[in-house]
Amino acid sequence: MENKRESPDFIEALARGLEVIRSFDASCRQQSLSEIALRCELPRPTVRRILITLEELGYVEQVEGRFSLTPRTLSLGMAAISSSGLWDMAYPHLKRLVEKTHESSSMAQLDGVDIVYVARVAVPKIIALRVDIGTKFPAPITSQGKVLLADLSDDALDEVLSTESRCDVVSWDRSSSLKIKEELSLVRSRGWAIADEELAPGVRSIAVPVRDLRGRVRAAMNITVNAAETPIATLTDEYLPFLLKAASDVSADWSAWQSRPIAMMD
Repeated sequence: MENKRESPDFIEALARGLEVIRSFDASCRQQSLSEIALRCELPRPTVRRILITLEELGYVEQVEGRFSLTPRTLSLGMAAISSSGLWDMAYPHLKRLVEKTHESSSMAQLDGVDIVYVARVAVPKIIALRVDIGTKFPAPITSQGKVLLADLSDDALDEVLSTESRCDVVSWDRSSSLKIKEELSLVRSRGWAIADEELAPGVRSIAVPVRDLRGRVRAAMNITVNAAETPIATLTDEYLPFLLKAASDVSADWSAWQSRPIAMMD
């Protein structure tokens, strides 16, 4: 666990509790106390107290000495998504986009060097990777990640690319940062990005930005296809106009939501 005591008000116990929650992922759905302690680089007694607390609060359950997260933890992530208004704004437009293209569509936001999926409407097609709300992938090898990275300043981009990915499913080669920056320049100028089987074999996608009230790129929306079925030309010539329109509509709705008057409590 990284030492982040930069402020005298930093609550280390809370940070450790969150680290324990984050230690669970698709590759570690169930863990023993020792495995969690090793993964979080924390003392066993500390992890034991954290797990007891999380269990009493309903966020963790224990079966035969192995711990797993409960569905209640979903409320933590959904609270952030709901408070931004993004899910409510995005879903109807994603649904209409999927009805037009008959392909899956998702929305993601940047979390360090990863993207995290915050909205998704899927179609029953076989692709190499499973995607759910909360799934994380390294941003540099995804179309949505490229759109989000392209909006960063040079200094912010360098900082993000130097961080460690929290995705255990796929990885990216950090030595390719220079090539990524060159591609991001193109993404920035044309306003959309392609990921052609970079994330996984057979997975091809195109993404465009979603902007907030101030015009900042706060999310990215994509269309994902099976590369064996759909060529890049179909993505750029047929699907891209639909995607741009959907993202523009989401941005407009989100901006209106953000500018709504807030009732003040007495």
